[in-house]
Amino acid sequence: MTHASLKYDDTIAAIATAYGAAGIGIIRISGPDAALIADQVFFSKKGHKLKGQETYRVSYGLIKDEKGQAIDDALALNMWAPHSFTGEDVVELQCHGGAVVLKKVLDLVLAAGARLAEPGEFSKRAFLNGRLDLSQAEAIMDLVNAKTETALTAAANTLQGLLAREIRQCRQELLEVIAYLEADIDFPEEDFERLHQGEILTRLEKTRERIQQLLQTFSSGRIVREGLKTVLIGKPNVGKSSLLNTILKTQRAIVTDVPGTTRDTIEEYYNLGGIPLVLIDTAGIRQTEDVVEKIGVEKTKDVIKGADLLLYLLDSTTGLTGEDREYLKELPKEKTMILANKVDLLAGGENAEKYEEDLARQLRGYRLLFISATEQIGIEELEKAIKDQFFVHGWENKDQAFLTNIRHKRALDQALKALESGRQGVLEGTPSDLVSVDLQNCLEYLGEITGETLDEEIIDQIFARFCLGK
Repeated sequence: MTHASLKYDDTIAAIATAYGAAGIGIIRISGPDAALIADQVFFSKKGHKLKGQETYRVSYGLIKDEKGQAIDDALALNMWAPHSFTGEDVVELQCHGGAVVLKKVLDLVLAAGARLAEPGEFSKRAFLNGRLDLSQAEAIMDLVNAKTETALTAAANTLQGLLAREIRQCRQELLEVIAYLEADIDFPEEDFERLHQGEILTRLEKTRERIQQLLQTFSSGRIVREGLKTVLIGKPNVGKSSLLNTILKTQRAIVTDVPGTTRDTIEEYYNLGGIPLVLIDTAGIRQTEDVVEKIGVEKTKDVIKGADLLLYLLDSTTGLTGEDREYLKELPKEKTMILANKVDLLAGGENAEKYEEDLARQLRGYRLLFISATEQIGIEELEKAIKDQFFVHGWENKDQAFLTNIRHKRALDQALKALESGRQGVLEGTPSDLVSVDLQNCLEYLGEITGETLDEEIIDQIFARFCLGK
């Protein structure tokens, strides 16, 4: 670890559990004076002090204020450095949950000499003390924010160090090549075993394949982490809100026969077989003089730009209108799925089959499904189509590293670019010192993922996004 200047010598404290009524609430204290501070507010039933107790010891006692008045009965768990999450002395006071009692206990701890922790400061200290690398620290918040088991698996894999392991292997392979190149530069007359061009290229190719394999997991990895942004669009009264309600299995959106009922976007999460869908119901797209509805239509157009998947609904009873054709021209075909809704209102038999064949012919090149949002026809087929398009098998593999973080992806992109430059230099016979510069740049970008080569300002920004108490 190269960030010694960032290390702290004070003691911090914060509430480590969610606010609200609960059976247990935890005040976490970390730093060199954790035991001394805890001993000023926590009084063991057996009369012993926490300072001097063996590590991983749980004590039962009372929390008392400065007047000796009992505030709560609690457990105190002590974990001494370096065998704690932060790598420092840590005491966790496990009280009864509740905003008032936890705030009171925290105030007592702060009055006893602790400083209120900044957002993410416990994880930051764990990173600075070598308990976690930066990718593992970031995975903690992914674990907390996971909305599906698939997202949980991805975060757990990173927290267990699988991504860091891949990065370390890439760095080790590069370091070996750089060492040979540097030796060749510094001792050109010395007699030692040198790597031939073919062997250097073989080693660089191996590293390139590792980086590319990680990058290939990002598209689906980002969706698993952040959710598949799925926008329901179409003309007014085609059934967008009905479809939202059907998928969510609840009356989330107001449904009427009056066009323009939905004036603003409605956003909800839905777990689709491990894929967190961010379902967004939008105002119907149409020309309107209604000021509020017009704002809704403009907002719909903005939401479309950032969507991963567009579900364009059209009314089966009216077919593909000229208005539909104009709207579809503005949508990217590769991420648009067309849903012909209200098929339950079509007459059955050959006419219905002919209608479906004609519509499919008109919409050649699009993924087309026939559904009824109100009668739940075709909903399972829709969910299967989404899973088939976006789900990546292998997330259940506990030994597989996946890329889910945009910061990691950008660093790997830069690393690959530098590696390609160095590899091209070897092919063209570029002097070893210039090739070495490219490979060292690659090494630098890889180190940004684990935090080995990031500057202090960026590290501060990353941990500032964490929640208080983590």
